[in-house]
Amino acid sequence: MSRLTDWAFYGLLSLAILIWALDRREEVFTPPPPPEPDEVEGALLGPITPFDPAITLNAPDIPFQPASGTAFSVAGEGRWVTARHVVEGCPRPALMVGGGRAVAASVRIAPRADVAVLITEGGPEPLAVVTAPELRKGQRGFHPGYPQGRAGEVTSRLLGRETFRVRGRGQRDEPVLAWAEVGRTSGLKGTLSGLSGAPVLDRQGRVLGVTIAEAPRRGRIYTTAPDTFGPAIRGMPDRDARPLEEPVTLANYGRVADALRRDLRVAQVICLSA
Repeated sequence: MSRLTDWAFYGLLSLAILIWALDRREEVFTPPPPPEPDEVEGALLGPITPFDPAITLNAPDIPFQPASGTAFSVAGEGRWVTARHVVEGCPRPALMVGGGRAVAASVRIAPRADVAVLITEGGPEPLAVVTAPELRKGQRGFHPGYPQGRAGEVTSRLLGRETFRVRGRGQRDEPVLAWAEVGRTSGLKGTLSGLSGAPVLDRQGRVLGVTIAEAPRRGRIYTTAPDTFGPAIRGMPDRDARPLEEPVTLANYGRVADALRRDLRVAQVICLSA
């Protein structure tokens, strides 16, 4: 009988010590791990070389034709990035902010890249920008914006580097990244016109560059390369901007894009009549 009492006493004592230890434990929560790499992701993308495939683009010197595009916030004090060709020649560029209202913006054109910076008085929370990313062939990209002037998004996979040889107005050789389109908004058919200027995001929601063109027959999307994107926006992105709270995936990229548009971190660009 005495032995049983001793075991009960030591059992209760051990339980009391355990409860005391758990009560004093610090609650330290780590952030969720990044998503696992896709199986199709390959080697790191190398630097620009003279052997990169080249595409010749003719840019005739014709009067500006009003068109809509997409822009994204890179600094909360009112700094936005879009594609140069969306606003070049536009006398009154503006950003749509909902309810049929637009906010006028001034423009700074990058001389050697299809990039333009829009400046407004104040702005929303910026997206995080990576100007020197480690890119891998096959990695996934997400392009939220306004294709055909309506809310929509596309997902793609990185193919490699190419060179745009622009002839005519704004003549230049510009390195770009080529992406294969692998998914888009349900019901979105035909051209992606209007997606120009949209960010291409990695799976952490960080900006890797600007969407600037498409090749519908080849199923390709082209974005700026880090070699031109970084210098074009040097000193502008908010260094305190953080990646999105949840990784971007095939299952949620439509919802993520909707949230970015709703918060005006991604906005539609229009050209107001003079």
